[in-house]
Amino acid sequence: VHAGHRLATMLRWTRAWRLPHGGLGFSSPSFTRVPVAPSSSGGRGGAEPRPLPLSYRLLDGEAALPAVVFLHGLFGSKTNFNSIAKALAQQTGRRVLTVDARNHGDSPHSPDMSYEIMSQDLQDLLPQLGLAPCVIVGHSMGGKTAMLLALQRDMAVRQFLLTNLVEVDGRFVWRVNLNALTQHLDKILAFPQRQESYLGPTLFLCGGNSQFVHPSHHPEIMRLFPRAQMQTVPNAGHWIHADRPQDFIAAIRGFLV
Repeated sequence: VHAGHRLATMLRWTRAWRLPHGGLGFSSPSFTRVPVAPSSSGGRGGAEPRPLPLSYRLLDGEAALPAVVFLHGLFGSKTNFNSIAKALAQQTGRRVLTVDARNHGDSPHSPDMSYEIMSQDLQDLLPQLGLAPCVIVGHSMGGKTAMLLALQRDMAVRQFLLTNLVEVDGRFVWRVNLNALTQHLDKILAFPQRQESYLGPTLFLCGGNSQFVHPSHHPEIMRLFPRAQMQTVPNAGHWIHADRPQDFIAAIRGFLV
């Protein structure tokens, strides 16, 4: 039987199934109530669906290592990965996160359900927990969510660029001079040729995930700044101050000492 047909059959069966009157026959059965979020896309002029506060379990580990995040499949829950998450945390020393997708497990219910909004749920949760960037392992529906999340990983860049969009006289304009910046971008990305050197102390702070400062640049850096310190901040991109603010502050404090 085709997988899609099998899942559709399971869904129809689940929707049609009802508890018999008086429960399942066990003594004092208990069920967990989950919060229900109102739809944010219906009846409000097509408003964008809002992220939900997902239920999760976080196993502690080394903060310097990217965390591992498990996303379950359709009809699953974060408990599907309990034993695997525990073993992986013990064997690798990494933080391991298991998450209930919206409308699953202990996460809130919502009429809104799509891969886009499930990805947005995670884009909202992971930075709150200090887990971005991370390694995502997804099964079935969770795998597709992970795929979309990976394809949307420049979301932070777009949000940063949009801070330059301002409203003036009822219309949106760029507050940066895009024409001038585009015309001289090659000069901005390069550096002027200089023969003199600066002999004072200098700190070059680089993000471990950034490619802006390449090892091939080091000889020229040391020629221009002979007393330069080259320091790398793990798990940070080009915007170190945004990705790892505490590490950024610690590096500056260390340099000032």
